Amino acid sequence: MQQVLSFWSMLDMRRRMVVVAVTVAMFAAILALARMAASPSMALLYAGLEPPAAGDVVGALGQRGVAYEVRGDSIWVPEPQRDQLRMALAADGLPAGGGAGYELLDQLSGFGTTSQMFDAAYLRAKEGELARTIAASPFVRSARVHLAVPAAQPFRRDQRSTASVTVSTFSGMMTPAQAQAVRHLVASAVAGLGVEDVSVIDAAGGLIPMPGLSPGGAAEGRGDEMKRAVERLLAARVGQGRAMVELTVEIVTERESISERRFDPQGRVMISSETEEKTNSATGSPPGVTVASNLPEGDAAQGEGSRSQGAETRERINYEVSETAREVLRAPGGVRRLTVAVLIDGLRAADGSWQPRAEAELADLRDLVASAVGFDAARGDVITIKSMEFEPVPGGENAATAGVLDRLDPMALIQLGVIASVILVLGLFVLRPLLRPARDVAAPPMALPPVRASSVPVLTGEIDDDADMGAMPVVATSAGEGQPRDPVERLRQLIAERQVESVEILRTWMEDREESR
Repeated sequence: MQQVLSFWSMLDMRRRMVVVAVTVAMFAAILALARMAASPSMALLYAGLEPPAAGDVVGALGQRGVAYEVRGDSIWVPEPQRDQLRMALAADGLPAGGGAGYELLDQLSGFGTTSQMFDAAYLRAKEGELARTIAASPFVRSARVHLAVPAAQPFRRDQRSTASVTVSTFSGMMTPAQAQAVRHLVASAVAGLGVEDVSVIDAAGGLIPMPGLSPGGAAEGRGDEMKRAVERLLAARVGQGRAMVELTVEIVTERESISERRFDPQGRVMISSETEEKTNSATGSPPGVTVASNLPEGDAAQGEGSRSQGAETRERINYEVSETAREVLRAPGGVRRLTVAVLIDGLRAADGSWQPRAEAELADLRDLVASAVGFDAARGDVITIKSMEFEPVPGGENAATAGVLDRLDPMALIQLGVIASVILVLGLFVLRPLLRPARDVAAPPMALPPVRASSVPVLTGEIDDDADMGAMPVVATSAGEGQPRDPVERLRQLIAERQVESVEILRTWMEDREESR
């Protein structure tokens, strides 16, 4: 304590003020760090809420006495209380996102409510319920649904209902599969609404086309399905992430109608056969026959007469020429050509050297890929498989560490960094130079070796102008060549430059004198 007081007494007013300010700043920074370390970490409660819904949530948190922070469009609460607060707010019906639902029908009374008012309220309730269901998906931030249901008209047959859905996602764009799921959800909830009559609009990417309506969308969906099938097949053999597959599908975009009729003169077909047969028979009287000869006692029977007999056959056959009629209708969407490129990593030996895979193994893998994609050499399909060394992905460990850092509060990290930098700057560049003499004072005095009176005169604390200082060793100062030649002046200059050491020597002499008395 005495050394600190002695150091404090040697400082001038300006240095004392600097030491006090630096000490207060360091204590304040240390207290701020301790407070931040003791304060609970904040976690995201809700984000992307509409202003009315966010105001209701903030009011409910204030009534419960929960500490919260509003950062842009997100609300942060202490992490240990986040799950409990979500369940408590859900019990109160908060946040009320996606507009009002079927509770709109509860506000309608039986008196003064017309059928038009009820239909409009029912349509609003239907839109609100659909928007709530879509917004409940983990990848959807907000959703709005608009239904166009025509009024029932008895003399109008073509009445089609349509719908449009506007979706805002948390990151990126909505995939075609997710948009198709939204279409089926809306179409199944509204009577008479088809899936093709629902339009899905992404707030970031615009209209999402329906798969199958455009050739590009059909090719993309079919190509992705084939690519996933090939990747699963190769991963079972070479391992996950050791095979890269790129697949291109060329789709037929034109529509073609073919009508064909062929006649084959060499091929005859009998369609009918008709046969006609005729037989003629005649008998004549013998010559010299009279009336008397025709009597029973006559001799007419003794002679022979003339006889004639004839037969005729006629056949008619009808033939038809062979005819073939064919009508072909080719719609767009068929596969015109398929191209598959597969890059497979090789094998690592025990010494770390890389070796390509054998040609026999690559041939077997090619057969598997051909079977998976439906390879057809007649239409010009191409499959290329190569075994090449994969380059290591840089920053793999950093990428894994980034997932842990993302869960931390960035604002808290920035505050900690700023306070730590302030403490470091104050300690290194302000307080350390000021406390450096104090460290020298606080150090115990070094034991000087005894000096013989015959060799070097002993200092008595008094300066004698007539004393012979030539035998005293000269201490080099920072003056350099400009130092005085007079030893007394050099001693005075040395005392002026090293006041702390001089005061310590004088204090030691005074204590020795008091002890000797």
